Amino acid sequence: MLNPCRAAGFVCGLSIAFCVASSLATATEPLSFQIRNDVPLQELSPDFCWFHPRAAAIPGAGESGGPAVILTLQKHLRASDHYSGLSFMRSDDQGATWTAPVLPPELDWQKESDEVDIAVCDVTPGWHAQTGRLIAIGTKLRYSRTGEQLTDVPGGYQCAYATYDPATGAWTKWKFLKTPDLDGRYFLLAPGCVQWLTRPDGTLLVPCYCKGPTGTDYTSTVLHCRFDGETMTLLESGNEIGMTGGRGIVEPSLAEYDGRYFLTLRNDAGAYVTTSDDGLHFDPMQPWVFDDGSELGSYNTQQHWLVHSEGLFLAYTRRGANNDHIFRHRAPLFIAQVDPERLVVIRSTEAIAIPDRGAPLGNFGACAVSTEESWITDAEYILSSSPDPRGADGSVFVSRILWGKPNRLSP
Repeated sequence: MLNPCRAAGFVCGLSIAFCVASSLATATEPLSFQIRNDVPLQELSPDFCWFHPRAAAIPGAGESGGPAVILTLQKHLRASDHYSGLSFMRSDDQGATWTAPVLPPELDWQKESDEVDIAVCDVTPGWHAQTGRLIAIGTKLRYSRTGEQLTDVPGGYQCAYATYDPATGAWTKWKFLKTPDLDGRYFLLAPGCVQWLTRPDGTLLVPCYCKGPTGTDYTSTVLHCRFDGETMTLLESGNEIGMTGGRGIVEPSLAEYDGRYFLTLRNDAGAYVTTSDDGLHFDPMQPWVFDDGSELGSYNTQQHWLVHSEGLFLAYTRRGANNDHIFRHRAPLFIAQVDPERLVVIRSTEAIAIPDRGAPLGNFGACAVSTEESWITDAEYILSSSPDPRGADGSVFVSRILWGKPNRLSP
């Protein structure tokens, strides 16, 4: 393993939790869990911070037959939403040690012209067992020389993907999903910061948000795609989910639990949830609330799922946690169990996964790593050469959710 970095395990106040509470308002049986935070990477710079860390486990590819874990991440540069190429780290011992971040040339910026660079951001990796490849899916975007996003032509946003071969450690170059109606519905198409799924037949369900050439509101949908080990092909798309105002509906994340599909959705003013029987056609969405009827308080940031055989969990940020000093209340990062029938968050199970240390979180990932644990991965958004007085120091977090029962859904 090149340049091994010892993961720094620590106890961080409220970030350690043991959830055994019961809820009288729901029939859902709470599942106990503990939380432990590690820091595989920490760096302070006035020019960038590490951003969008998301992990995926590769079954059997690590030490002693355990999983290897790939963590993708990139640098957020000083301009808003200006990102470097995609780097990755690898651990073969379930996060005890990590390689240093590496930026393969295949995942770096591409040059469209002397004035325009092509980048891929908001990436989520996932294992595709049917082809033995890890797929990284994100959003292609175009940058001016000053880092401004250029969305004035069809395909300014596109679904981008690259694959990783765990046997050779090699990545492919970015490819782009071919879609119809580039002058209309799919003028801008972004699978950014989403959770996507592989069906038993090897096809993919990829949530996206899209917009035509005019207007400001996006709608979200799920794309059903074939993947043959090299190329993604669009088969069909689901219904559109939208609303007026607040940029519409963006950053949808998909989960399957107990035979149903669950989609969590972002709007500037709130967070929403809906369900489907087939993963493509969804019911009208409803606002996220706690089981006591009060609003969840998550807004203008993403939420993601953790799926256990014994329960469904949501990770999110929200108001009302003594965090008015944080931009968009994007810290701390919470986890709580969901009642899948009532589509509510069970307040008594809420715990802090990653603490508020004075810097925003919120652009994160969530995945199962083994039958014993799932991970929430995030990084502190701080562009500085000095730590925040509350403690933020540019840490990349691996928040380990240690389950009280084995997760039979994990490979």
